[in-house]
Amino acid sequence: MRQVDAGIKKKVELIDSSFWRYAARSTLATLFLTLGTAIAFGTALEAEKIMPGSGKFTFAFMFSWSLVMIIFMNAELGTSNMLFMTVGVYRKKLSPGKATKILFTCVLFNLIGGIVFGYLVSLTGAFQNLPADNYMFAGVAGKLSKSTLQIIVEGIFANIVVNTAFVINLRMKDDAGKVMAIIFVIFIFAFLGYEHVIANFPAFSLAFFASNGTIAGMTVGSVIHNLIFAFIGNYIGGALIIGMTYAWMNKTDTSFID
Repeated sequence: MRQVDAGIKKKVELIDSSFWRYAARSTLATLFLTLGTAIAFGTALEAEKIMPGSGKFTFAFMFSWSLVMIIFMNAELGTSNMLFMTVGVYRKKLSPGKATKILFTCVLFNLIGGIVFGYLVSLTGAFQNLPADNYMFAGVAGKLSKSTLQIIVEGIFANIVVNTAFVINLRMKDDAGKVMAIIFVIFIFAFLGYEHVIANFPAFSLAFFASNGTIAGMTVGSVIHNLIFAFIGNYIGGALIIGMTYAWMNKTDTSFID
């Protein structure tokens, strides 16, 4: 909990000292997510050519490196801030207004970064002239066809996993151990195809631009529907189930504190 408190203090100081520098850190998070998404989809596309069905394994493994880059490069991710900001308010480390400002500034610039870098990566050679039935287009179309309840539940589990990885990172001191732990924890949600609102920013953008807007079922309405309910699910999973549960469990007079 001391590490969480220190993380909250750092975020407040960052945005108070320079709004635009904080915004830049938030934009960088989706630069790294876009690169992770691109290599994950890229390896999955190639793996499917060699062994149909193997793309899911390569996608999940390579996507996991996104969070490694985000953590080690000190970028700001909206879904981890759901935990930090909610716990910060509960533990009276910052006001609700400040917490809301930090969270939604982070999410906004995550979105901007996801769109911009998704577009730029779509111009690179690996994403030119892709067949209509490829792994990436099919995967994104599948995300957009999910029901509201499925998106919320998958969003809950996605951010339970992501914030578990963040907490593990806070506890560990060895960098190599951090990398291994992050990769194998994030593999869970990536392999199972759970819904992560920030990861969907670059995924949807890259697929849209690479397909020239021909993804089945991709409309403004379907994208907004996915993002809104993934956000709700992510908040429940990261802020309430992980963040608030641990904050509540540690609000005691005992000598044991997580």
